[in-house]
Amino acid sequence: MIEPTTVWLTGLSAAGKSTLAYALEQRLLAIGQACHVLDGDQVRLGLSKDLGFSQADRSENIRRIAEVAKLMNDAGLIVISALISPMATDRAMAKSIIGPGKFKEIYVSTPLAICEARDPKGLYTQARAGQIADFTGVSTGYEVPLNPDLILDTTAAILGEQVEAILQLL
Repeated sequence: MIEPTTVWLTGLSAAGKSTLAYALEQRLLAIGQACHVLDGDQVRLGLSKDLGFSQADRSENIRRIAEVAKLMNDAGLIVISALISPMATDRAMAKSIIGPGKFKEIYVSTPLAICEARDPKGLYTQARAGQIADFTGVSTGYEVPLNPDLILDTTAAILGEQVEAILQLL
């Protein structure tokens, strides 16, 4: 059995965080592990629908998600969060809320050019046209994790192998 943990997937938009999160969730459920995905896009439809994308709002979004993840870990679930979470200080805050022993930071390091080429929602195109302000990777930066627990690049890797790498980490 895997201990209740939060798997914190961080990286640029379209890096593959959500795809990886839901594949991991399916694998964990298949082996009898209670788990849940906290996807950034989904959380912004409810829990954080009152927040925008300023730095203060992004920090508050991360804080809320970390608090929910902690509660879910305390209830015995493995939590898989799929969030851009571009600032190192916000990720450190999340780790302190959840607890260092229960927080696994995974950097989905897919290059910006690949993320832009994927652009499933057209967000990079809109950001480059000036239609979206404060867009990570275009008009605001992303602070690469210095010491993540695992680094994954979804450019050419096989999804199942990446899921297994995370399971090995857990």
